[in-house]
Amino acid sequence: MELSKRKRYTILGILFFLPVAFIIIMLLSKENYNPLDVVKQNISELPVNKDSIQLKDHITVLSFLGKKPMENSIAALNLKELIYDRNKGFKTFQVVVLLPLEAKDEAEELLKEIKSYEDLRFWHFLYAEDEQINTVFNSLRSEVKLDGNLASNYVYIIDKDRNQRGRLDDRTDAEIEGEKPVYGLFDYDCIQVAVLKNKMAAEDMRVLFKEYRDRRKGEFDESNKRREKDLKNG
Repeated sequence: MELSKRKRYTILGILFFLPVAFIIIMLLSKENYNPLDVVKQNISELPVNKDSIQLKDHITVLSFLGKKPMENSIAALNLKELIYDRNKGFKTFQVVVLLPLEAKDEAEELLKEIKSYEDLRFWHFLYAEDEQINTVFNSLRSEVKLDGNLASNYVYIIDKDRNQRGRLDDRTDAEIEGEKPVYGLFDYDCIQVAVLKNKMAAEDMRVLFKEYRDRRKGEFDESNKRREKDLKNG
């Protein structure tokens, strides 16, 4: 009889503590996230401008739509709907589109197309000389190149310290298990909706904002890195 009681109490104890243990594990897993990798450092500051728009102290999505921005309207619309609209409420967040001076008329036309009564206070068209645009872009040291109109469908995440963020290792679990060569994700293609939605928006931007929230609270662990690697290309 005594043995039967002990078994019953043991089973009841297990049934009671299992849900509690599960909740604790879930809470810990939410806190122990992998910060978004610094993939490049010392990105050139934006050209001096009348609105004092700068990369320093902002979380920036940097875009280059070139001399004929209407030709890249799909990329702009995807960026606006999938990234800007989801993040515009976060403090210090901004989208900066760096454009040649001659693109102003088309840029205004594009702005009307994407605005549709939305709040675009944190979406900036910044006009600059061709040489200034190239200086900023070249500091990204990207494998992607600007076309002849100084345009690209790719965008870049820049943190408050002018470091470029991304993934040093973008392999899937299956690719890691199969020991496939390491490849990164440094540039986000605005034509690839799945990349913007599932990687940049759902994961990378969210993780970066969490990092800065934790920094403000003094809860960020500097040793908690996605993978211990050297920065690619310095």
